[in-house]
Amino acid sequence: MSISLFHSLEGKNVCFKSLSINDVKEIHSYASDEEVSRFIGWNLMNTLDETREHIETMLKRESIGTHMYASIILKLTQEIIGTAMIFNFDQNANHAEIGYVFHKEYWGKGYGTESVALMSDFAFESLNLHRVHASVVDVNIGSARILEKNGYELEGRLKDHYFIEDKYYDALLFGKIETK
Repeated sequence: MSISLFHSLEGKNVCFKSLSINDVKEIHSYASDEEVSRFIGWNLMNTLDETREHIETMLKRESIGTHMYASIILKLTQEIIGTAMIFNFDQNANHAEIGYVFHKEYWGKGYGTESVALMSDFAFESLNLHRVHASVVDVNIGSARILEKNGYELEGRLKDHYFIEDKYYDALLFGKIETK
């Protein structure tokens, strides 16, 4: 896989770089935020050590080729504002899943939309995937909008799929098929 290319993706406002254990404080700033971590599928990171262990897990997954991760950098300030990921590769069906998480200070500013565009283009053009998909908790309207702005279609709903904070939530399944 073209992991080094994934780590060097660049858009107008954001660029990607490889994850690093040296960035634990920056990643912890959003991984430890309850509002951010509530609907992303990561456990809340309460300590720097927990965040460090999570980064180590992500780096291990990337080294064996099951996942691709990148820190999302705001070009203007060079700050880490989030994490991008491509995972759940299915070689037979030629598809994968994308995910993303952002520090809440950067929500609603277009950085998610730009990051998903970079990941989608990379998935179709460099990985030659046929289909890319994402799963979103139904109340995470901002994340659903990011996908829709990038041409992902709502393909289905899984009732009571997520159990978060003693409450059930539906999963919204989005997908995009390469049309070339």
